[in-house]
Amino acid sequence: MPDVSLTDDDVRHVARLARLGLHDDEVAPMRAELETILAHVSAIAELDLSGVPVTSHPLDLVNVFADDVPEPCATHEEALLNAPDPAQDGFRVPPIGA
Repeated sequence: MPDVSLTDDDVRHVARLARLGLHDDEVAPMRAELETILAHVSAIAELDLSGVPVTSHPLDLVNVFADDVPEPCATHEEALLNAPDPAQDGFRVPPIGA
């Protein structure tokens, strides 16, 4: 695997860009993890992929949603049936901050 080395300042910069707060004792472990990730990316970049077709997803995408079929909905009275404190035209809710 290619050798990738980062400085503590590099790690702090990436953490700042990602809006991560790192303590001083977290920089070294994070550096090791980032170096491993970058080494893997570098190894992939060295592969000859000229014969591999471009793809956006490894599997065929299939629509898993059912067709939209209109069905009868609840009446106004049925909708308010289980309301704890129904109002004449809808649900009564306590004011914000109550």
